[in-house]
Amino acid sequence: MASSSKPIEILFKHVDGIDIYMDVYLSPSSSQQSPAPILLWWHGGGLLQGTRKGVSPHHLRAPASHGVTFISADYRLAPQFRLPTILSDCADAVKFLHTQQFQKATEGRADASRVILSGSSAGGWLSLLCGYRIGFDEIGVPKPPSVQGVVPIYPITDLEDPFWTTTQRPVKYMDRVIAREEVQPFLNPDEPTSRIASSALDSPRAIFYSFMVQEALLADLLLSGTEIPPSAFSIAGSLKTRKLDCPPTYIVHGDQDLKVPVKQSRDVVQALEELKQKGNADCEYEYEELPGLDHLFDREPKSQMEKMYAFIVRVSSR
Repeated sequence: MASSSKPIEILFKHVDGIDIYMDVYLSPSSSQQSPAPILLWWHGGGLLQGTRKGVSPHHLRAPASHGVTFISADYRLAPQFRLPTILSDCADAVKFLHTQQFQKATEGRADASRVILSGSSAGGWLSLLCGYRIGFDEIGVPKPPSVQGVVPIYPITDLEDPFWTTTQRPVKYMDRVIAREEVQPFLNPDEPTSRIASSALDSPRAIFYSFMVQEALLADLLLSGTEIPPSAFSIAGSLKTRKLDCPPTYIVHGDQDLKVPVKQSRDVVQALEELKQKGNADCEYEYEELPGLDHLFDREPKSQMEKMYAFIVRVSSR
């Protein structure tokens, strides 16, 4: 039987010769008679790098400590695959939870009727896009099933923010400029060895995000050739201009974040508050802004994320 430290690895999608996996960590207290709610999480890295294996210690503790099925899913990486393709992988991960194949692999111990989406950094953006079902009409992909909640952690939320459109040489958290030659194999969208759905945290590709920030390339790397405007994937902008699904939402961000500015979360919170003030009863949200904390603060072993898990337990119990 799988424990919180050893996942069930499931191939949930095979496309263009690429296997895409999810890791499932079952709650030890779950059973067929009492399946646990699901927390589906996507990793960060600007959609350019990263792996489902890059989970935080609190994620690994969650199945035993909070009675949830924790799932970390991969997706294909940009720029070899653009944002529409990446978003389709995420939608397919959500849909897969409702299949017989998933139920068989998890012995019926995971409750697909109680799903909360989460993610860190760019993964938090994916959770918002899938949870609010933003951008799917523009990319021509069927929307994923509705979910009980969305829990983005220091998320990217707007490609048009000046942070992504202004060059920084060097970026604030590095003491050197990254040479283009260091990332050239990953910049080339036609490089066959770079067509992947996972990159190790210590691989050469791990510097790609910082190069992107340095050169202000995010929108280009994610959308070049698609003819879809970056505004189509703006969370705050979409909340203000469209009628959207708005599941209960918990957002957490450190106010000293150097890799994704806290303004990205504040803008979404402001849009949610405006909807709430206009009488949108479905617009339930919580926002936790942590003073003095930078990006990836929750990877520290001591990080418990108590308020986040209290929200998850409360929402998934409805």
